[in-house]
Amino acid sequence: MVVGRGFGGGWSVRADLRMVSVCALVATAAIAVGVVTLCVGDLPIAPDRVLAAIMGDGSRMETTVVVKWRMPRVVLALVLGALLGASGAIFQSVTRNPLGSPDVIGFNTGAYTGALVVILLIGQKGYYETAAGALIGGVATALAVYLLAYKRGVQGFRLIIVGIAVSAMLTSINAWILVKADLDRAMSASVWGAGSLNGLRWDNATPVLIVAALCVPLLVVAAVRMPILDLGDDAAKAVGLRAEGTRLYLILVGVVLTAIAAAAAGPIAFVSLAAPQIARRLTGAPGVGLAPAAVMGALLLVASDLVAQRAFAPTPLPVGVVTVSVGGIYLVWLLFKEGRRQ
Repeated sequence: MVVGRGFGGGWSVRADLRMVSVCALVATAAIAVGVVTLCVGDLPIAPDRVLAAIMGDGSRMETTVVVKWRMPRVVLALVLGALLGASGAIFQSVTRNPLGSPDVIGFNTGAYTGALVVILLIGQKGYYETAAGALIGGVATALAVYLLAYKRGVQGFRLIIVGIAVSAMLTSINAWILVKADLDRAMSASVWGAGSLNGLRWDNATPVLIVAALCVPLLVVAAVRMPILDLGDDAAKAVGLRAEGTRLYLILVGVVLTAIAAAAAGPIAFVSLAAPQIARRLTGAPGVGLAPAAVMGALLLVASDLVAQRAFAPTPLPVGVVTVSVGGIYLVWLLFKEGRRQ
């Protein structure tokens, strides 16, 4: 256990040594994969030249390739992966279920519906118009799921079941919109729906980084309240915490994190589902932790994006195709393990 205390004893922080070590190792691995991503590509660049380009001492070509083309994609993969991992940890804590992720509850499907309405029904093709549609779709779906699941408060199992039902309805609506659309535009919308970081530059990344930075204080509050809520409603009330209000706050934060990622790169599946549980098993903690899930999400997404870029080079895949494949393997393993345990 690591204990830190501020000057004068005004505040203190306690953290499990194993959790801190796992977070440091996973974060280091994520940064290492990011560096590899900066080096490889159609124009391979040695690590020392990558560093020179970042420090402003590289050639014009190296600076363009590393700083303008590859770095925004790597930064977005790390940040969006962290947001998805943290969002999954929040929803799995609220629902007390390893399947309680935004993917399963349907928020990603709602974001896709919003993007389809903008691209195919309204006819807008711009990045920011599509992102706004995805944001509105994801938030509207979250609001609908919450209201439909509300019955003297929100219970985790009920939230998941309602979310699956809403997701199924939205999936059928999405299929109907795609069937009725022009073929070329439907194919373009389908690629966006797979979740992709292809072609994203600093003008796409900058707004995401600003909004993500604004969410940090919300995550700090969530990280403090989640362990208390995990002890149960009665324990939360005993320390003066309003359980239902805290649950609503955590859901809102989780929805915002998921909506940011979906608006920036499309609905990237399974990172929210897998990252918290993998991190929990590595840390040996009884519940899902926000920080371990965030760094694990960053590692999963940046590694998946590297595979998506190089597996069928020179043709890049949408990163969502890779995360779905990895997530499918994880889901089968999880179901197998739960079946043996029962």
